[in-house]
Amino acid sequence: MTKTIDAVQDQFETFQILSEDGEVVNESAMPNLSDEDLQELMRRMVYTRIWDQRAISLNRQGRLGFYAPLAGQEASMLGTHYALDKEDWILPGYRDIPQMVFHGFPLTQAFLWSRGHFQGGQIPEGVNVLMPQIIIGAQIIQAAGVGFGLKKQGKNNVCITYTGDGGASQGDFYEGLNFAGAYRANTIFVVQNNRFAISVPVEKQSAAKTIAQKAVAAGIEGIQVDGMDVLAVYAATQQARERAVSGEGPTLIETLTYRYGPHTMAGDDPTRYRTKDLDNEWEKKDPLVRFRKFLEKKNLWSEEQENKVVEEAKEDIKAAIKKADGAPKQKVTDLIGFMFENLPFNLREQLEEYTAKESK
Repeated sequence: MTKTIDAVQDQFETFQILSEDGEVVNESAMPNLSDEDLQELMRRMVYTRIWDQRAISLNRQGRLGFYAPLAGQEASMLGTHYALDKEDWILPGYRDIPQMVFHGFPLTQAFLWSRGHFQGGQIPEGVNVLMPQIIIGAQIIQAAGVGFGLKKQGKNNVCITYTGDGGASQGDFYEGLNFAGAYRANTIFVVQNNRFAISVPVEKQSAAKTIAQKAVAAGIEGIQVDGMDVLAVYAATQQARERAVSGEGPTLIETLTYRYGPHTMAGDDPTRYRTKDLDNEWEKKDPLVRFRKFLEKKNLWSEEQENKVVEEAKEDIKAAIKKADGAPKQKVTDLIGFMFENLPFNLREQLEEYTAKESK
């Protein structure tokens, strides 16, 4: 039995294209991206890093509500998203706000969602995203259903969903993979393995050597990717998408990545469960540093270009938070009114009560 397990685990070697020094180590796997595409990937990662820094500051100022830092995971998030089509669907977890915004969800609404404001959940027409799922792993089952629906409709599109390594320990994870595999749904499951489910190390969550190998039991494709290598992440996702739209079924992608900050800004202290040596080890793999070195060797990126993106991000964030500040104050009657088209008697009573209170 041990030999069987080892044989399965050994199939899932980490897929990589760029070394930590930005050197191409897998030329045959290089995706067909133009110079403009490469620059846009870097622009989005730099933009997101600045956004993350500003969001943390805004949270500390009391101007944002719930926020999950994402520095270190930019390649995993944006590399997967860049391989998508505008008509594809995204079912995010609570850390996956950048994918939503680059898919068309307004940054102002992302800030309102963080505050718990109802306008943060009003997705614009034509933006194929669902609201970030707070319940760990719940989006996995939903994504299996959306992907199956796309297949039934004959769409050449996919549904992609994200969770962390902790989400792969949930029952929903296995149910979603199993359903999607059985019905060959147009779904891509991304597990961003940042090594810790809040404070629990991945080694204590599962006896499996990789999360990617869990695809075997569901009868679907699985791949483990260097999640700090944006080109490898993009290439793996592009291939998974092509498989799905050609009727070959879903794929499980495990991206090996690392969040440099806390799990969320709600009191988590990563120094209690992570060592400085581990932090230093992963900082050497920083996705922005790695890709910057690659682009600079090709004369495709400069300090001037980066500074321009930094200023653009700062201005966008400043404008978006100002607009969010101008949103109407949320009232209890708003929440009651949005719950049903036809209110049941008990909510009608409450609506009348709070309407009277708010009119004073």
